[in-house]
Amino acid sequence: MRHGKSSWEYGVSDKDRPLKERGINDAHLIAQKFKKEGVRIDFAYSSLGNRALHTAIIALRNLDHDFEKFRVTENLYDFSGESVQNHVKNLDDNLNTVMIFGHNHAFTSLANLWGNQYIDNVPTSGLVQIEFSGREWKSISKGKTILTLFPKHFK
Repeated sequence: MRHGKSSWEYGVSDKDRPLKERGINDAHLIAQKFKKEGVRIDFAYSSLGNRALHTAIIALRNLDHDFEKFRVTENLYDFSGESVQNHVKNLDDNLNTVMIFGHNHAFTSLANLWGNQYIDNVPTSGLVQIEFSGREWKSISKGKTILTLFPKHFK
């Protein structure tokens, strides 16, 4: 899931940029829609960017996720997708379903690299679910795009 719409109003570093009210509302909306899918998340990870972390907290609370199974990691503060890809390929193979919160262009790039449905742009608060057939994260390649939830689809 890409972070919600962030604010440029404050004189803070990029990592510290907060969500706008729209970003907060859209994160709730998409998480509530995703909850209806009944997906069981084994573990969740977030970029340490404030906007991604705040989105993660909102979404995971809506999903009734156990925060013992949540970690913030610096390598997800990535815009190219390379660090996110490395993170995923190094996941524990005992985890079947993970949720990752981060940034574009990384998320659009990886949605297109790994999914089978072209996505021009994963918007803020956009969620893309991809399913892989392999049993090892290090071996994933092309998967199947199972679900896309974008705020504009529900407004």
